[in-house]
Amino acid sequence: MTESKTSLGEMRERIDSIDRQIQQLISERAKRAQEVARVKGEGLSAIDYYRPEREAHVLRMVVDRNDGPLSDTEMVRLFREIMSSCLAQEDPLKIGFLGPEGTFSEQAVHKHFGHAAYGLALGSIEEVFQEVAAGHADFGVVPVENSGQGMIQVTLDMFLTSDATICGEVELRVHQCLHSQLGRLEDVRRVYGHGQSLQQCKTWLRINLPDVECIAVGSNAEAARMARHADDAAAIAGETAGKIYGLKTVAQGIEDRADNTTRFLVIGRSLFPPSGNDRTSLLITVNDKPGALYDVLSPFARHGISLNRIESRPAHTGKWQYAFFIDVSGHVHDAALQAAVHDIGESAATIRVLGSYPVALP
Repeated sequence: MTESKTSLGEMRERIDSIDRQIQQLISERAKRAQEVARVKGEGLSAIDYYRPEREAHVLRMVVDRNDGPLSDTEMVRLFREIMSSCLAQEDPLKIGFLGPEGTFSEQAVHKHFGHAAYGLALGSIEEVFQEVAAGHADFGVVPVENSGQGMIQVTLDMFLTSDATICGEVELRVHQCLHSQLGRLEDVRRVYGHGQSLQQCKTWLRINLPDVECIAVGSNAEAARMARHADDAAAIAGETAGKIYGLKTVAQGIEDRADNTTRFLVIGRSLFPPSGNDRTSLLITVNDKPGALYDVLSPFARHGISLNRIESRPAHTGKWQYAFFIDVSGHVHDAALQAAVHDIGESAATIRVLGSYPVALP
């Protein structure tokens, strides 16, 4: 027993020693970040120091070095928070997102920018674009795609009229819960939720609440806020939103797909240099003629560029005219992609580079 206690005490002393070393190294890193700021010059804000391509490179090295026992996701999260705190010493980044507090969009902000960034909860996806364009937010985080329900059309449509640049992407594993005031399934007569979330949980709702009224609202956090004012209402929202609005969890993991994941875009006002593992998003309109889409897509194959995604939306320039949103591997500064864009420009009506940005990390 004595040997065991001695051994346990020694292990705790060793942990305390490691903690002191970690703290010293974090402080040293923060001082180096201050030195970088001084070299760049006074009077600059956080956005002038922020380099997503550099962060992505650092975090990829974290993943490459990781031998466990912590997962890659956990290691990336820890280092992201360290970098976030170092960057925010003078002036934190201001990040717009679809509010109110407790949405999955806010979780995506924390995953990508860390908790030291200042989140601006906004009323709609359109408002996120507007606040970034006006300079009131340094960046915005908007949902663009769900693994089960497909593209978020309002986000795509905003790129038709906005000058926003895509600066990054975030993939967030989404776990949906049912929350209510009383915490009993039998009391539920109405379910509030974002339209996408209602669709993500439609099978569970059909089996467990076949007769309830499903009401779509602006966000899941808004659904939770509404449900707390009615004994017969429930909300589909994440675990965080349930806690924030004082609700009881009726059921967890009610999403229909086990791999339910939402992809978010980080929007800003600048194009950043390559990170080494990038994706480029293009917005292309074509002339109404036979083979027009083939003429646009064939240069990618000719120059060895992989297409990740293609979506079409009404172009808002005339009846039956369409714009194509295309994601490809690589950065627009890459020679092969530059050549492909040049060739596409000869046959497309218009072509716009929406952004080149690091591929999402774990």
